Amino acid sequence: MTRFRKITAAAAVFGLATAAGLTVLSTVAGAHGDVTPQAVDISGLEPLGEEWREENPYAGHAKAIEVGASAYNQNCARCHGLEVISGGIAPDLRYLPQGPEGDEWFAMRVRNGVVRNGMTYMPDFDEVLSQEALWAIRAYIESRYDG
Repeated sequence: MTRFRKITAAAAVFGLATAAGLTVLSTVAGAHGDVTPQAVDISGLEPLGEEWREENPYAGHAKAIEVGASAYNQNCARCHGLEVISGGIAPDLRYLPQGPEGDEWFAMRVRNGVVRNGMTYMPDFDEVLSQEALWAIRAYIESRYDG
């Protein structure tokens, strides 16, 4: 085989490998599907007012858990897994601390998002989720606790 043919063959293999790699990367990038935040129906929950609470006022509240399950599935499950069981993409939220310590961590992460080294690992939901929706999701997550 001549030198020209070897170079041409190597370039063809490299081109195919690059195309295959780009196909895989585009599939992985779209693995989360549509991540546009969804509205949360908070009907039936006690309004919490404008000032953000430091602790979850809905902890253990049946209606909040019901609302939170729906809101979680619409906004969180794509990354954190159905029924709060992570498939490895994002943290498994069943193991968050319970009570005020976990409430503070959860509210901070959800409201502010997570950015490391300029990469967004989780978008912020501060302007997207109401306080009622956030705490309902937290109530649902606590109902799935497995720590």
